[in-house]
Amino acid sequence: MKHILIIDDDAHIGDMLAEALTREGYRVSRAYSGTEALLLTERTSPDLVLLDLMLPGLSGEQVLPRLKGVPVIVVSAKVDVQDKVDLLLGGAADYVTKPFDMKGLLARIAVRLREGPGPAAARLTAGDLTLDTDARAAICGDRQVHLTRTECAILKLLMRNPTQVITKSAILDRISLDTPDCTESSLKMHVSNLRRKLRDLTGHDWIEAVWGIGFKLRVPEDGA
Repeated sequence: MKHILIIDDDAHIGDMLAEALTREGYRVSRAYSGTEALLLTERTSPDLVLLDLMLPGLSGEQVLPRLKGVPVIVVSAKVDVQDKVDLLLGGAADYVTKPFDMKGLLARIAVRLREGPGPAAARLTAGDLTLDTDARAAICGDRQVHLTRTECAILKLLMRNPTQVITKSAILDRISLDTPDCTESSLKMHVSNLRRKLRDLTGHDWIEAVWGIGFKLRVPEDGA
């Protein structure tokens, strides 16, 4: 049974999270301050931490660097893009803004637990297509094409969820931390440019548009 530590001094939000997580089959611990959280992590070794920033005593920003070897999802009312970027660079695995959708948060938790505590792989592979996220390049055999920051973020999301249709709103939400400049009006253009680059590289149309919903990865059945 996976163990999740909730660090939040808001009893109402903490109770709501604990109830939802318990219902999903997780074991839950609670901490109401930064100091208490650090003591609990030393004693209980949680598999994932949900961290609020506005805590009594040590703030969430002070606690985060000391939570080593465990994925941390920041759950905060702070909405500034720079705050999100700074926290991700500081070690957070994800950032969810309050008020949040519980189903969306549970999905993010499931993804982070599957990925484990280590950093995400720098290379993702589907069929004969490889994405090098460090170099922001799509690779097929000995050929490669450079991707923009937004194109790389979109392809990374699709390759991490190869069997799922990702809605447009989910794409915008999940890549917003990497590419805050991508908007609903520009998403179609970014996807179109990415599809063209991948088609020119491999001769295959890798991204399928699902009318009225979003997009999904289209891996060749023979892997070619």
